[in-house]
Amino acid sequence: MKYKLLGKSGLRVSELALGTMTFGEDWGFGASKEESEKIFNAFVEQGGNFIDTAVNYTNGTSEAFLGEFVKSKREEFVIATKYSLSTRPNDPNGGGNHRKNLVQSVEASLKRLQTDYIDLLWLHAWDFTTPIEEVMRGLDDLVRSGKVLYIGISDTPAWIVSQANMLAQLRGWTSFIGLQVEYSLMQRAPERDLLPMARSLDIGVTAWAPMAGGALTGKYRNEDTETAKRLSPNSARLKDKNVVIADVVAEIAKEIDKSPSQIALNWVRQQSGVIIPLIGARKESQMKENLQCLDFTLDSEHLTRLNEVSKIELGFPHDFLKSEPVLNALYGKTYNKIDNHRKF
Repeated sequence: MKYKLLGKSGLRVSELALGTMTFGEDWGFGASKEESEKIFNAFVEQGGNFIDTAVNYTNGTSEAFLGEFVKSKREEFVIATKYSLSTRPNDPNGGGNHRKNLVQSVEASLKRLQTDYIDLLWLHAWDFTTPIEEVMRGLDDLVRSGKVLYIGISDTPAWIVSQANMLAQLRGWTSFIGLQVEYSLMQRAPERDLLPMARSLDIGVTAWAPMAGGALTGKYRNEDTETAKRLSPNSARLKDKNVVIADVVAEIAKEIDKSPSQIALNWVRQQSGVIIPLIGARKESQMKENLQCLDFTLDSEHLTRLNEVSKIELGFPHDFLKSEPVLNALYGKTYNKIDNHRKF
């Protein structure tokens, strides 16, 4: 395992992060405490130190298990948890980005994790009701109190993240160093604005569902369409284009004697910028297989095939600004003569 600096910080995190949404069986799926500990140990034995959970995962069981697993060596781990999603469905303040839920969620997480600080606190999803000023000041207060060391933001439009960090910079508050998004060969929409923003602002990225909920592993390839849709957590991942993408992943895996999951993970790992796949598992054997993606890299020919079969239209204004007439209008005949190191 190698390590990366997370965004505009000196924090060193492993190049893979352990996702723990499967820790606990409260939601009708996932791993027992014994199996969860095996998954955790397999990750740690490979040098993993970056672990991701949330206040609501498996009704709090995920944090509770994790607190026990890291207790003896707490200082060695970078523990990330999230707030925002509701933990009390009938309470209008039981979720959201506002200060009341923020403070209550952090206190609950600290107790379950059996620690007095959180290394990285994620805002889990933007609620479109809480003012950005309230969010950023509330997070800054927690950092100043010592209960949180760094902050990140997940599942939020790029313009909001940019506005939030600019506000924090102007006010002298803590800025987001991390961005968490869904990103995989089947979900490349973040390439339109979120990933270029992250590179421009030096924000580290963690990618959830890098294997598209199992769809890229070939998990549903032998099922008929209707059965696969019932089994898949997101049937949109089984649309025609995505089936073709999964087939190419399987072809490359066969050619180089690796698993489809390892191919999918390495495509994410080899994208530009600081992008860290979140890997989760329900079994120790799955975790060990996923970790073997560290043993190799995809060559340029494989990357090209994967990029081509999964490419998306960036849409306006991106495609417009890259069109030849516009480039000629902006640069005359000099565009190809300019070495633009800031190009994304």
